[in-house]
Amino acid sequence: MICTGYFSTTAYLIIKKQHNPLTGKSVDFSSTDQYKFQREFLEELKKKRKIALRLGILEDRKRWIIRPSKTKELLTRKIVIDDLTEDDVQFDFIQKRVDIKIGLDIASMTLKKQVEQIILISGDSDFVPAAKLARREGIDFLLDPMWNPIKPHLFEHIDGLVSKIRKPGNHHG
Repeated sequence: MICTGYFSTTAYLIIKKQHNPLTGKSVDFSSTDQYKFQREFLEELKKKRKIALRLGILEDRKRWIIRPSKTKELLTRKIVIDDLTEDDVQFDFIQKRVDIKIGLDIASMTLKKQVEQIILISGDSDFVPAAKLARREGIDFLLDPMWNPIKPHLFEHIDGLVSKIRKPGNHHG
């Protein structure tokens, strides 16, 4: 048996409304293009063979934060608070519990000799211990970072990079 992929996401269960602190405007996260895309994407992934989809939960940190690029501009006095727009702040969610679920699955499948190959769809270096275990046990461990750069130290803990999902907007291959 070959486990062909794991996928985790951070914006799966954003269904509540918040009010932008700069404008007071109500923001319905469930009506955003990002939410709709991810919802459809996850539904399609569920239909695929040999895909283990692991979703965490989003912890509501009950605060808005200024985007890092704008924070830097504020600190260097290139802009002032009054220059911020509603797009310069974001609601602060953090994903919880998905890393441990995937790590335990990788360890379990590896130690039970249930798989020959694992393709992890992520760019997160939190999976290094699980990848190292799998490789020590002879599992072919591949990483698909979904077109994102990965940290250089991660290369030494994987058997290769693959791209199994076509990049959005790339209709050629």
